[in-house]
Amino acid sequence: MTRRFTALYHRLVLEHPWIAILLVAGVLAVAATQIRHFQLDASAESLVLEGDEAMHYYREIRASYGADDFLIVTWTPAGELFESATLARLEALRDALFALPGVDSVLSILDVPLLDSPRAGFSEVQDGPRTLLDADTDRDLAREEFRSSPLYRDLLMNQDADTTALVVSLVRDDDAHALLTRRDALRVRRVTTGLGEAERRELAELDAAYPVVSQRLQAEQTAVIAEVREVLEGHREHARIHLGGVPMIAVDMIAFVRSDIQTFGVGVGLFILLLLAVSFRQLRWVVIPSLICGGVVVGMVGFLGMVGWPVTVVSSNFISLILILSLSLVVHLVVRQRELHQAQPTADARQLMRGTVESKFKPSLYTALTTMVAFGSMMFADIRPVMDFGLMMVCAVAFALALTFVLFPALVVPWPVGPVPAVRRDLTQRVSGALVGLAQRRPTMVALGFVAVVVVAVVGVTRLTVENRFIDYFKPTTEIYQGMELIDRELGGTTPLDVVLDATRAFLEFEVTGDGPAGEAANDDWLNDDLDDLDYGYDEEERDGPIGGYWFTSYQLETLDRIQAYLDDLPETGKILSLATSMRLMTMLNDDQPLDGFGLAVMYDRMPAELRALLFDPYMSEDGNQVRFDIRVIDSAPNLSRDALLRQIEEELLERFDLLPEQLNLTGMLVLYNNVMQSLVRSLFVTLFLVFGAMMVMFALLFRSWKMALIGPMPTLIAAVAVMGAMGLVGLPLDIMTMTIAAITIGIGVHDTIHYTHRYAAEVHAGSDDAAAARTSHLQVGRAMIYTTVIVVGGFSILAASNFMPTIYFGLLTGVAMLFALFSNLTLLPLLLQWLRPFQQGPAGARQHPLPTSAALEPQGGREL
Repeated sequence: MTRRFTALYHRLVLEHPWIAILLVAGVLAVAATQIRHFQLDASAESLVLEGDEAMHYYREIRASYGADDFLIVTWTPAGELFESATLARLEALRDALFALPGVDSVLSILDVPLLDSPRAGFSEVQDGPRTLLDADTDRDLAREEFRSSPLYRDLLMNQDADTTALVVSLVRDDDAHALLTRRDALRVRRVTTGLGEAERRELAELDAAYPVVSQRLQAEQTAVIAEVREVLEGHREHARIHLGGVPMIAVDMIAFVRSDIQTFGVGVGLFILLLLAVSFRQLRWVVIPSLICGGVVVGMVGFLGMVGWPVTVVSSNFISLILILSLSLVVHLVVRQRELHQAQPTADARQLMRGTVESKFKPSLYTALTTMVAFGSMMFADIRPVMDFGLMMVCAVAFALALTFVLFPALVVPWPVGPVPAVRRDLTQRVSGALVGLAQRRPTMVALGFVAVVVVAVVGVTRLTVENRFIDYFKPTTEIYQGMELIDRELGGTTPLDVVLDATRAFLEFEVTGDGPAGEAANDDWLNDDLDDLDYGYDEEERDGPIGGYWFTSYQLETLDRIQAYLDDLPETGKILSLATSMRLMTMLNDDQPLDGFGLAVMYDRMPAELRALLFDPYMSEDGNQVRFDIRVIDSAPNLSRDALLRQIEEELLERFDLLPEQLNLTGMLVLYNNVMQSLVRSLFVTLFLVFGAMMVMFALLFRSWKMALIGPMPTLIAAVAVMGAMGLVGLPLDIMTMTIAAITIGIGVHDTIHYTHRYAAEVHAGSDDAAAARTSHLQVGRAMIYTTVIVVGGFSILAASNFMPTIYFGLLTGVAMLFALFSNLTLLPLLLQWLRPFQQGPAGARQHPLPTSAALEPQGGREL
């Protein structure tokens, strides 16, 4: 610290601690008023790649063909599904759901048109299609139609005819949708062609407006789903009911995040209190660290609420991390203050605190900076929630450092000094003593052991995969898991995938100019013969819909039927709906006779609006130049590989059906999720590379030694790589939470590395040889290292109580990584310091501050340090 700043700090914090306390209390009081604005976000927006054009295209397709904003209610009655009493209960449930203000429509087996119960001709359909509740409907035939119909099979009823589904579409906020669409378009244009000044201002305004709109929509959606669940509760007496759908998953994920924040925040807090009480056995060392940690949490939560920075699934553990990082800083100060008190029994509180701050500020600043660099590396991950989490933790570490070095001295100085703490060999000293003995007696064995760990870990890292089932993110006891598993098994799959086919560029140019490309004007393969001379028999201006277009022709419809058959044969796909499905039903309406161009156009034009909305609007554009295959992928399939499936579909569609690359697009939640998953490995290696490089630079600058650039990052880096390698070896895939383990392990573990190295350097500069410096560092700093590691491991272990499996894996694996980092810092680090000798040994007696040596730490009786 500079001399002027040091004088100001001592005068404000040490000489007038109550002023510092009141200033901090004022800041925290202001922050506390902003906690009510704290937000949670589990929307698709929070789980996408930064600048992902696939998201923009996905929203364009959703706007054209219908959104994913619907819920699926599975209903398994106690009685026979088609009995009158059972259908009456289903009707009552449908009506109760439809009456909810946030529900736009409810689709069930009671509402859809029946074409084969008994068989209806087109003329009968024109008068109004038959439904299940009509008096002339044969329910036995209806049951068979729901089992076998190309449209309804595995969509609204399972093959056992004992479970049906209701599709509950939610009301869409058109203003919010328009805002989001415009914002996405400007974001894509910013990356591709650049924005003008007016567009940049507009994008800034939209970015500022969207969080408010998103929060409102989230609250409305949560309220609607709560009302839906309330309705369902009233109908569980006679049926087994499950709720599913993207909106419900988003709402439940927010509930999981909120529960995790509360549970883990409280759990880690209680664990900290217990550990402080057991470790230090003095009230002051329980109360003061707890107040500091609590203050950091209040300040950060208030800050996030004030700036409107939402917490996502990835950052749901940020309170636990804040508590752990804050306590790590505080524990090192507590141990150092008690150490100085033992060495200077007659010193008063201000003298002890001055020595504590002056000896610990520099290593604490180093640890904070290196931790901030580690978390800051996440900003290069290209995954929005990971980037936000990294920046959030950078701010939290900086705030924790500042608050700790203001509040700790201000709270300790007014407190009576108390009796001099004596030293006895407690468990921490026995552990650290055993490890330093191992490193000094068996250095070669330790070194070879770490080399073996690195080799095995590298092999494991090469086997890391990102292919995991979304359903496995949740415990089997959760409604999300149960609903997805039932829908996957009996109702056609859960994860949406769209295959979108466009007209060729040549066809579109011909539509605009009337002139086809050279050499193609005489070739009718790209523009079918039946379009050229077809006489529809009425004024084209009276038509409602395509007069053909690229796909709505006999030849192309045959192509679509073959594509549908190909997609149906894929083992990973469940229910598939498309224009080919609709054409099979149209053929049924035409007495099972194939339709020519004329008959097809006439039937389309004269079809009732509700039937056309069911058969055509979700699968074909108005001009007939774009078609969509609505595919549901079976997420619970044991061998599902999303990336391989998407590549297979794309390659084989182009190869087998002579499509041009410009015609084919894949979209849907499966594509968006796969994009994120495939970026994880790259993001992991980018993060590790940046962290390692930044750590080398930081250690070189902080200790002014190029040797420390090699030594410093090594222990925690090996621990992080070892855990990643273990994941690869056991086949545990990466996810958006476990990919942050490496940066977090290095960010937290480097605390121990810096504190140990700083103490080791002080001992060497004071004249100790390498062995003595290592023993003293182990016995003193090693104690604080073990305390903080126990806190970290215990805190992260509490995450195992989550309902979200990635959180459980994250907590347990991070705990294992931190244990390994502790072992590395207490064995490998002293070996590297001894072998490379980055610090010059000073003359004996050069010690400037009274630092207890290892000889002074022998058991003396009395209270433990």
